[in-house]
Amino acid sequence: MSKLKLAPLLGVVLALPAGAVLAAQTPPPAAGTQQAQTPPATPSPQEPEDKDQPAAVGDVVVTARANDVRTSIDSISYSLADDLQAANGTLAEALRNVPSVDVDPQGNVSLRGDGNVTILVDGRPSAILSGPNRADAILQLPGSRYARIEVMTNPSAAYSPEGSGGVINLITKPTPLAVAGAPGAPATTTATGSVRVNVGDNGRWNLGASGSRQRGKLTLTGDLNYRYDDQTFAFDRLREQLDPVSGGVTSTTTTVQNNDTVQKGVFARFAAEYRLTDKTMLTGELRANRFEADSEAWGLFETRDAAGALTRAYTRDGVGGFSMDGWGATARVLHQFDTSGHEWSNELRYDRNDHENTSLNANVFSVPVAPTLYEQQRGLSAQETIGFTSAYTRPMNDDSKLRAGYELSLSRPDQDNVLRRGPSEAALAPVPSLSNRFEAEQTVHALYATYERPFGEKLSAQFGLRLEQAEVEIEDVTNAVRASQDYFRAYPTGHVQYKLTDAQTLRASYSRRIQRPQPTQLNPFVSYSDPLNLRSGNPNLEPQETDSFEAMWQMRRGQSFYQATAYYRDTTKAFTDVATDVGGGVLLTRPENLGARRDLGVELTASGRLHPTLRYNAGINVFRQELDAAGIPGARDREGDLVTGRLSLNWQATPKDFVQVMGFWQGDQLLAQGTRESGGMVNLGYRRKLNETLSLQFTARDILNSFGGATTYDTPLFRERVDQDINLRAFYLGLTWSFGGGPRKPEPQFDFSTGPTGG
Repeated sequence: MSKLKLAPLLGVVLALPAGAVLAAQTPPPAAGTQQAQTPPATPSPQEPEDKDQPAAVGDVVVTARANDVRTSIDSISYSLADDLQAANGTLAEALRNVPSVDVDPQGNVSLRGDGNVTILVDGRPSAILSGPNRADAILQLPGSRYARIEVMTNPSAAYSPEGSGGVINLITKPTPLAVAGAPGAPATTTATGSVRVNVGDNGRWNLGASGSRQRGKLTLTGDLNYRYDDQTFAFDRLREQLDPVSGGVTSTTTTVQNNDTVQKGVFARFAAEYRLTDKTMLTGELRANRFEADSEAWGLFETRDAAGALTRAYTRDGVGGFSMDGWGATARVLHQFDTSGHEWSNELRYDRNDHENTSLNANVFSVPVAPTLYEQQRGLSAQETIGFTSAYTRPMNDDSKLRAGYELSLSRPDQDNVLRRGPSEAALAPVPSLSNRFEAEQTVHALYATYERPFGEKLSAQFGLRLEQAEVEIEDVTNAVRASQDYFRAYPTGHVQYKLTDAQTLRASYSRRIQRPQPTQLNPFVSYSDPLNLRSGNPNLEPQETDSFEAMWQMRRGQSFYQATAYYRDTTKAFTDVATDVGGGVLLTRPENLGARRDLGVELTASGRLHPTLRYNAGINVFRQELDAAGIPGARDREGDLVTGRLSLNWQATPKDFVQVMGFWQGDQLLAQGTRESGGMVNLGYRRKLNETLSLQFTARDILNSFGGATTYDTPLFRERVDQDINLRAFYLGLTWSFGGGPRKPEPQFDFSTGPTGG
């Protein structure tokens, strides 16, 4: 394994402050500008920079509603303030009501039909939301942590190009801080917080607490959340083996599987911020989580010949579960040269996540009669992630802005899989061919720069370039097999914005993006799923690269917002799962590179008022997808027209009563060998303000129990359809209590929707 290389890191750390010193002239502070921790965005031409602060006129105070949708030249963010599902549910619920974003029942996220998505938290990488167990975390993390969700389908070069679909930035809730007192006044202590408790049907419940304490230059914040959920789901599989010559069915296998799972999760975070001087801020954060699940499963497997006669039948019953433990720490130093946004920050991150999957199953054979076979699986995986970011931002006299930085990302995953078999639980022995130890290391060095400037009163542009050197080393320890990848890439980006009128804006953008295989996707080891399914990685899997183009029209009138986006994505060597019949009706699934994938579509979003008390948010995405599957066995070129959409209605029935109805539909997804169907969901919510500190909430999730899906394969050698019946319907009743006194104002630096932070 290669060792961490420090020379590029130290060189850039030393070069950035030197660049600040050599700059020709420090721009004067902008009038009325507050100190900010992160670089403010270029304001959208049609919206004010600060929409959340009350405006005082004499003795009259007018409080304006914050815009639900905020835009910049390279991003768009959506408020979760009125999303009752996000307040009481998980991150999955929060994401499902955001335009362009889809989350399937297993927690897999996609942007405009592309599942290769990078998820950041406050503009920075998140280890728990980037590894192979990300879907489990999305189904457990509380949605109430986040104030806004920012979507960047064509992000600038200041962000990692990882994720061909784009970037989702989760913006955490701002820390409430006291209004500064009179000069020379003694330091005051301000403490605020909230407690949330929700009780659901079928024994479900969750609770959360968050708080902050500020005294002088020191601010402390923390979150603690716990969730308990009981869930049942079923899978029905029909698999047909085909004669390669005649195409006739030679055998049919049906599988009925049911699962009852209890999921528990706890997440904790503690952060401290200290203003060392008027221009230097120190921040630190500790975080930890534990997610676990215990399940009972039972299934019936039957195989029939071409004449319909039963040739094999057995039941497979057992218990299993998983646990995921993680912890991490972040340290950051920010220096502000002035109040205009001229600053330099350095941040170091460390995370470790450990995941364990276990199961014990008994296969009881009835046709033909045979001794019971016990199987025990245990999979251990761990990943260490180290990240360093040094980011420099400098506004210029001509209203232009330069951003530059260096990033290092180092990840070390390893896996240890063991399968044991025997005639009883006490007589289990390892199966060497289905047991494996795997290690890997991936290192990415990146240098980036973006330059943004206006060209007259109506036209502005941003240009960026990112250079990355990636090194990947993998080792199949069990079989003493090693492989490596080493490549350098350049990723240009460009954004242009033109103000048609005070209310309307045109935007166009381009970005080059990459999706690297997860190191575990390169592991050639064949893992055992069940008697009919095997899975492996592919050591020859190459990175996929995407050229993404967008043209956008936006209009904002008061609190109404409309947007139309036409986009085209051309992806080479796109990832796809390919299933191969390895004999006996058993399928081996592994990732492969397509020749190409092309997506051409139009997305429409709108939000506004239907009545003084009734607001709506709506979006629809219609796109055509084409797959070039040349060279993949059993696959063929495919194309299709796909649709996704969502709608929410928010009714402020009285000053104290708020009602919400929302629904979404997730369209199909094309595969090289078939399609993956999704579904939709309808949710209800009600909030009653009992007094200034206490509110009552009721939420109903998936009231029609319609969110499931199906996956189909259609190849010359086999056909298969797997239907999922996942019962996500749930009802919750909860209370939220907010405490703390004194006037407070949000620090603007905590809104990371304002632009790249080097993450």
